[in-house]
Amino acid sequence: MRLEAERLLLQAREDLITATVLLERDRYYAAAFFAHQVAEKALKALHIQQLRILPRSHDLLSLAEHLQAPEHVQEGARLLTPDYTLSRYPDVAGTVPAKLYAKPQAAARVEAAKAILAWVEEAISKS
Repeated sequence: MRLEAERLLLQAREDLITATVLLERDRYYAAAFFAHQVAEKALKALHIQQLRILPRSHDLLSLAEHLQAPEHVQEGARLLTPDYTLSRYPDVAGTVPAKLYAKPQAAARVEAAKAILAWVEEAISKS
């Protein structure tokens, strides 16, 4: 595996642990943000491994589409994409992000991140 892809994948796994801990500690907005980070780093690792480029985008759906990801991965990417800014900035959220997320929303995002990471790991193992 290419070194940059390997490092991104390792950090994605660490970010998943962080997202899970934040979810367990009721820090839902932060869990959503780290779930986005898991997916972004994993998808970028696969871009590097398969396409030999590092995309400069936070649009997970676009990253997934370029990889011709299956529909469940694209659905997860669609769910997570807004959380890059929505989970952090009151002006984007229209409120305090910490008030915007509850356990069901955060849990869905962590699960989506897990599914994306699992798909990427499988795809990389086959390449």
